Amino acid sequence: MSGGARPPVLIDARAAARPELGGVERWARELAARLPALHPGRYAVARPPAALSHRTGHAWEQLVLPARRAQLLLCPANLAPVASRRTVVVIHDVAPLREPRWYSGLYVRWQRTVLPRIARHARSVIVPSAFSRDEVRELLGVDAHVVPGGVDPRFRPGLPPVLGLTRPYVLTVASRTARKNLAVLELTAHRLAARGYELVTAGGDRPQFRAQADARGVRALGHVDDASLPGLYANAAAFVLPSLYEGFGLTALEALACGTPTVVADRGALPEVCGDAALLVDPTDPEAVAAAVERALDFPAFAQAGPARAAPFTWDATAAGVDRVVAEAL
Repeated sequence: MSGGARPPVLIDARAAARPELGGVERWARELAARLPALHPGRYAVARPPAALSHRTGHAWEQLVLPARRAQLLLCPANLAPVASRRTVVVIHDVAPLREPRWYSGLYVRWQRTVLPRIARHARSVIVPSAFSRDEVRELLGVDAHVVPGGVDPRFRPGLPPVLGLTRPYVLTVASRTARKNLAVLELTAHRLAARGYELVTAGGDRPQFRAQADARGVRALGHVDDASLPGLYANAAAFVLPSLYEGFGLTALEALACGTPTVVADRGALPEVCGDAALLVDPTDPEAVAAAVERALDFPAFAQAGPARAAPFTWDATAAGVDRVVAEAL
């Protein structure tokens, strides 16, 4: 665009300003970087101060952001200005509406109040999976475009070890929240210890979620910086994600990309995303989870399918898919 004209689409980068890096934050960072590079004249980025990236930033998102001049607001992290009717919003899942017991009461009330309005007012809704599309249709009453998430090329086999982990380990990458279901891994940790393996978890707490303590026998690394994550996956003997609900399952896809034998719950979008490249298991059955992880260790050859399964899921493809929806909304 010439003559100093403003780009017509403003990207809400509030989630991108957060120091932690869950799936929602990853989406926000990737889209805020890739969409302006894809179409420099179409996109600009609105990024609040880091102090406004969490709860204190709701006022910025609801009042300051919609006052900015733009034809369209692209909101990649579930929330958007409630009153605006010029939004394209990415709704990753509707877990607080499906299972409110996993969240704080205040967070559930907020989601029940704003999420239906955001979805109904949006020009377009984007979801990362067919599973989330069906959830949004049922619980919010709107249709949505499916645009899967991606995996950075940094996630690949053969990377050097990180974080000084010297013993063989099985990894899970998940926040310590109820829906991630980490307590089911206690038996797995016991079985692994008998075989000389550690069960290692990476991920912190989320204030809006009901916390769940790690299973006994699990080594909790807490928050792991983004630069260390690829090596952490690639050097794991196996990866396990016993989550009860996932709108996509980005961490499982990252594990597959690293060629790590992967065990995931047979719930949510995980079967859709992982296909035959991962072992599927009932996440409510501790014995079944432990047995599946042991099988992954004993027969790791199935993990050879992981990188090929993950290969089509790129952030460039995600950005292009979002851009198509935005162009239609414009």
